Amino acid sequence: MKLSTIPVRVVGAGSQPEDDEPLQYLATPREMDTFRMPSIPERADARALADSRELLLSLLAAMEEWNPTLEMPTPRVTLDGIAESTVAITNEMLGEGEVSIRIDGARPVRIQESVFSGIWRVCELDSDGRLSHDYIEAGVMPRIVMEAAHAAAATVRPAESMPDGAMNSPALLHEIEANTRERRPGMPSRVINLSLFPLTPEDHGVLEEALPVGPVAIMSRGFGHCLITSTGARDVWRVQYFNSMNTLILNTMEIVDAPEVALAGPEDLADSKERLAELIAWMGEPGYA
Repeated sequence: MKLSTIPVRVVGAGSQPEDDEPLQYLATPREMDTFRMPSIPERADARALADSRELLLSLLAAMEEWNPTLEMPTPRVTLDGIAESTVAITNEMLGEGEVSIRIDGARPVRIQESVFSGIWRVCELDSDGRLSHDYIEAGVMPRIVMEAAHAAAATVRPAESMPDGAMNSPALLHEIEANTRERRPGMPSRVINLSLFPLTPEDHGVLEEALPVGPVAIMSRGFGHCLITSTGARDVWRVQYFNSMNTLILNTMEIVDAPEVALAGPEDLADSKERLAELIAWMGEPGYA
């Protein structure tokens, strides 16, 4: 399984090219991906295929029993200690979906959504970059993502002094701070469209000092892509939208538990359960299992 490296590129002082320098954006797919049932390798090892099917059956059973309204732990199946051939086939069966996540820090994490929306491959690494914990998790977002974002977040940092040239950043910071102070878990998001404000380099510097980049970066691909980064302030996210021509078309701050664009909805998870059951049945047909 390929876990994409997500370079975080924020809009701000020093992030814009010189007048004669061509614009550089992240490479993105040109078309929206549609669901395709993964294909079973022609020469798959029978034992590994059967073991992979058992793993996916365990996941499906856990998803059937899971009730998110009761705050139950999200369904999870560990791959620690599983044979490499079984893990390889399981990765092929799950495929790669539109959302990739990286968590930086002393113990990095790399996450790839599968083609089944809301089913995630999670690889936790140790301080030397070696795989320390490997599992499949189902849910709107892997639990470790929110834990990392919240663990690194504090209140909005007020600027000690405003530099000359700062125009709109003081009012923006005041609005963000007021919203974070008043919000409670589960409240609707508050979106601040930075594209509508004329921001000077000094404004960008003020915002980056008050809302430094956090440990979580999320790439959601579709028509173009959406780049999401946590900040040093709790529940404050940078959300940047690029079109299929790699042009930044919308630059926002979103005050919310987690931006909706990166989450798998209840209907997505219900659909993924059905498709996963179909895949498991297919893997068990004569000639495959």
